[in-house]
Amino acid sequence: MFNQPKFEAAFPFQEDVLALPVVDLDATADWYAQAFGMVEVERQFQTNPTVILARDDVQIGFAINGGDASQEGAAIRVANIQGIKAELESKGVEIGNWRVDERDGKRFQVFFVVAPDGLCYCFNEPI
Repeated sequence: MFNQPKFEAAFPFQEDVLALPVVDLDATADWYAQAFGMVEVERQFQTNPTVILARDDVQIGFAINGGDASQEGAAIRVANIQGIKAELESKGVEIGNWRVDERDGKRFQVFFVVAPDGLCYCFNEPI
């Protein structure tokens, strides 16, 4: 049976997967919609302006909070990592470091994407 490419979960590298640092919410929302197939589900304008995007049942948020995007990002657990990789490549997203990692005795197929905003993503799927 064909396993549809899907985002299953997201975990921040630092503190909050709903407040990854960016400088331009509109450019961020546009790029992630085009590249990752995400849709905007919420926008907040209080203290730190934030946009929340979703794909499948996974939400990732981006905030103008003064953080350093080059030191932040998220691990995104997926189903059908080869399908996700092909999908991203078809949209012009550069894929880096396709490999197998081992953590806590478990093996994962992984690849990395560094977005134009400097955030890094580790796409992964258990083997």
